[in-house]
Amino acid sequence: MAHKKSAGTTKNGRDSNPKYLGVKITEGDITQAGSVIIRQRGTDVLPGRGVGMGKDHTLFALTSGKIKFGTKRKTNFDNKTFVKKIVHVV
Repeated sequence: MAHKKSAGTTKNGRDSNPKYLGVKITEGDITQAGSVIIRQRGTDVLPGRGVGMGKDHTLFALTSGKIKFGTKRKTNFDNKTFVKKIVHVV
């Protein structure tokens, strides 16, 4: 016979670590080459002049300069146009 009552199970006993996504350097700030501008999942923001993209879609500065955000019209394969955000290092 058991001397202690068994504990029940729970369905919400898990939690994941934070991923720290988002904009790291805002528009008008001065950046150095190699510094991370945006950490993102997928291409919400596209790289422009002086900006590179890593394999996890992280945008980083290729040159030193000032950050500038803008928009760009893109055409999809089904001929629908949409507006994407783009970031430059000027």
